[in-house]
Amino acid sequence: MFSKACEYGIRASTYIALKSLEGTRVSLKEIADKIDSPVAFTAKILQQLSKKQIIESVKGSLGGFQISQSNISQIKLAQIVYAIDGNNVYEGCGLGLKRCNSNEPCPVHDKFIQIRADLKEMLESTSLYDMTMGLEEGLTHLKR
Repeated sequence: MFSKACEYGIRASTYIALKSLEGTRVSLKEIADKIDSPVAFTAKILQQLSKKQIIESVKGSLGGFQISQSNISQIKLAQIVYAIDGNNVYEGCGLGLKRCNSNEPCPVHDKFIQIRADLKEMLESTSLYDMTMGLEEGLTHLKR
């Protein structure tokens, strides 16, 4: 449902949030390593997230990426998805057909309406803070 860039964007934002809660900025290389993403691809994703003010890029020898601690619980996954993929996750055909609507539905059209509604609810109600819970204890993971 998400593009590869969006998947990496969610994982990168979650890792940056985790480290920001610890008071630490993280380098591009560290983020790419921790989310198992190519460095150049990660750089492009972080640039998009920075432009949309989801993450902050700090230059210099003590620089890196961070998210202000006060914003971590305010930033929802929906904002990250929108910054990278736009509204595509809420639109389009579940089978990838170019034309699919209630007048000319694909076989899963009606079922996808509820799936999209549930997905939208989850993305709009899940914060980056929620995503960091469990990472420190090893209950959840950002890479395998």
